[in-house]
Amino acid sequence: MSLILTNCNVLDLVDPTPKSDATVVIEDGRIREIRDGAPQTTASDHVIDLGDSYLLPGLWDVHIHPEHPNPAGTTVAQLTAAFGQNLQRGLIEAGVTAVRSGGAGHFMDVAWRRAFEGPGPAGPRVFACGHFLTTTGGHFLTSGHARECDGPYGYAEAIRDQMKHDVDHIKLNLSGGIMGPRWDRHVESFLLPEEIEAAFALCKQRNFPVMAHATNPDSVKAAIKLGARSVEHAYIMDEDCVTDFVSSGTWYVPTLSISQLSPNLATTDHEKAYAARKQLAPDLVVRADAAAEEHRNSFQKALSAGVNMALGSDISPMKDSCLLELGLWVKCGATTFQALQAATKNAAELCGVGPELGTVEPGKLADLIVVADNPLADIENLRKLQLVMKEGKIVADHRG
Repeated sequence: MSLILTNCNVLDLVDPTPKSDATVVIEDGRIREIRDGAPQTTASDHVIDLGDSYLLPGLWDVHIHPEHPNPAGTTVAQLTAAFGQNLQRGLIEAGVTAVRSGGAGHFMDVAWRRAFEGPGPAGPRVFACGHFLTTTGGHFLTSGHARECDGPYGYAEAIRDQMKHDVDHIKLNLSGGIMGPRWDRHVESFLLPEEIEAAFALCKQRNFPVMAHATNPDSVKAAIKLGARSVEHAYIMDEDCVTDFVSSGTWYVPTLSISQLSPNLATTDHEKAYAARKQLAPDLVVRADAAAEEHRNSFQKALSAGVNMALGSDISPMKDSCLLELGLWVKCGATTFQALQAATKNAAELCGVGPELGTVEPGKLADLIVVADNPLADIENLRKLQLVMKEGKIVADHRG
């Protein structure tokens, strides 16, 4: 039996021009055919008329964490359950069909990756890293997702332990951040040369991609030189950083939400609602606002230079994160097509599964969403979600 989606506009995210009056045929979880006009069907086919809606790949968020902080006394079981519910809501309510973890305590991301791979609960694909690794007195220790390491052998032990727990990639924090105490600053780098070199050498030896938190020019250039698969944030970049990104092919995940969603910078209703719920401490608002313009400039430099870029939010909950980040990409200068590619095709390529996912093409797995109106005309149209599919199975139907 085939699932046949007809009377739709296909945004394949390869070509910026939608394919109108199209039919998509899905068999055994994969896209078998995309054809013009009405379908040829049999009695056993399941045909859905999409009524001129827009079909595109499921969305990705390639920088996520479980929510934090958590009330005192919250157990690991409670944290793990809440993370799974958060991921499921992202899939069902926002069409986020895949995520890449930037740090999750107790290997919660590994657990939910396994749970969602099987025939059990519906959830997004999860690319897991377990804890993020930082130094003693390093970045974001209050999150509950950090593991502190010191010295080359400290990093070696921690990385091997992460691998033993079946992670997909290793997250290394090379520098400070915007959200942290006064000694945790994004302008400062944390690792000694022998620490960072040992960490990257071991990951290379074991063929594990490195997700590098790097926020200033020195840390960005070090991460690229040592072979990071992706650099996260890069709030401050000089021209050499951009040149290194382009020449190396390293991926950049800008996480605009960290600096652009303070109460003073939020402009849309959705942004203002998020900022009101988040209730950032006043000192963190000051830090975000102070970093915002330079971060936008770094994003725009990378975009103009053709750096490989994928979309990750670094915020929660999942039902909001990707959609807010997409809006910020457009507000900060990307076209809607660039933003959508970053959240689909590029994200899948970053995670090493581009041949299987990220676009609407014959042979690919049918992780798809349907929205009522064209998101190329207005990125906010992604909020008009109608259907969510994972491997050709409908996991959410909002057509009402």
